[in-house]
Amino acid sequence: MTDLTALSVSEALAGMKNKEFSAVELTQAHLDAMDKARHLNAYIVETPEIALKQAAESDKRYAAGTELPLDGIPTGIKDLFCTEGVQTTAGSKILEGFIPTYESTVTSKLFADGAVMLGKTNLDEFAMGSSNTTSYYGNVVNPWKANDSDADLVPGGSSGGSAAAVAANIAMLTTGTDTGGSIRQPAAFCGVAGIRPTYGRCSRWGVVAFASSLDQAGAFGRSVEDCAHMLKSMSGYDPKDSTSAKLEVPDFPALIDQGVKGLKVGIPKEYRLDETPAEINAMWEQGIEWLRSEGAEIVDISLPHTKYALPAYYIIAPAEASSNLARYDGVRYGLRVDGQDLQETYRKTRAEGFGDEVKRRIMVGAYVLSAGYYDAYYLQAQKVRRLIQDDFKKAYEQVDVILTPATPSSAFAIGENEDDPIKMYLNDVFTVTVNMAGLPGMSVPAGLDSRGLPLGLQVIGRPFDEASILRTCRFLERASAFKAKPQFLMNKAA
Repeated sequence: MTDLTALSVSEALAGMKNKEFSAVELTQAHLDAMDKARHLNAYIVETPEIALKQAAESDKRYAAGTELPLDGIPTGIKDLFCTEGVQTTAGSKILEGFIPTYESTVTSKLFADGAVMLGKTNLDEFAMGSSNTTSYYGNVVNPWKANDSDADLVPGGSSGGSAAAVAANIAMLTTGTDTGGSIRQPAAFCGVAGIRPTYGRCSRWGVVAFASSLDQAGAFGRSVEDCAHMLKSMSGYDPKDSTSAKLEVPDFPALIDQGVKGLKVGIPKEYRLDETPAEINAMWEQGIEWLRSEGAEIVDISLPHTKYALPAYYIIAPAEASSNLARYDGVRYGLRVDGQDLQETYRKTRAEGFGDEVKRRIMVGAYVLSAGYYDAYYLQAQKVRRLIQDDFKKAYEQVDVILTPATPSSAFAIGENEDDPIKMYLNDVFTVTVNMAGLPGMSVPAGLDSRGLPLGLQVIGRPFDEASILRTCRFLERASAFKAKPQFLMNKAA
């Protein structure tokens, strides 16, 4: 039988519909693969009983001819989405043992469309990180290795477990969240596709908050088409989320093959950084040439406030985090470390429950919101944010989409940048502008560097124009003919 874990979503749906294999068989194949990939630490919680029960229900619908859009598709859920009756930790000790009594809107939509939950994927603690090394439950290992070293590599963050699971064929689809690049960067590092839709396209209700004005749920898949299937199911208006957009959800899978002829593609000069490796610039130029040769119009554009995006982001995001994480006090849920009085209980619980990176961001956030510094830092950062939004607005008067690199490097070794928080924060240099402006963006694998590691191209679109991003990425995916597989899968096949 064909390796069921290597199928695309469309192939899997067709196979189950044609009775070539059952949803239970497809799910069991992924559960078996998860057993052999535990060293990657991609999952915090595995849910085989739930998965097999959901798969059996899918088989009943296939037998009755009433199958749903994602019926039987094995899916990993980032452990930031609340799942009823299943532990949800946000990768933090402070939420260990927390069992939600409700389901997030995004997961409710996925399950309503027949998706099968394999488990909860690992992540940087409270989604704070670019390496997936800040999780209380241990770091995730990228299934890729460099051809000149046996060192374990980071999968990117914060959605590293989700990206690694898709790359290692231990989930067909996974959810992610993207606050400053936390879908696009790990997608690039792991050689998979990942899309962050427009802020408001997917509900944030039931998603553990990091920075509420920047967080957005999105999708990982092994192809652009897989992401399109998932995005269609998880999108839509939610009255429980006041920031949710009351807009019709397009049929994304039906729109991806429209091609790029006639599209105007912007190339921002500010993304040409002196410190960017030559290989990444060369891949960017190759992407530009692919698009031009297919009839897209290449337009040089300027996003003049780009250089201020990263410092402004690292004021706004910690400020919102310090507010959102104030609720973890040892009283209502999660960890509790008793002290002699309530104040000491708060202090001990938060000191023991939060990791170093979370504490760092809480302190930065509390500082920039404090009396005397609010105007100097937080208010100025919000003004910069508006200028960044205006830059994009002007650019989209000239172009339909924007093409940039996804990351300033390929995956680096675990522990390589951990002693330098600033260097770690620079991983988001190409991605944070999208979050600051609330725009959709997608990373698609486009080639390998000289060390044999995947590199991604990023496509940024107008608000709520995910369709143009998907069709552009679909073309780039085909032009690059990216078929490389991580060493973990190659060794497994051997």
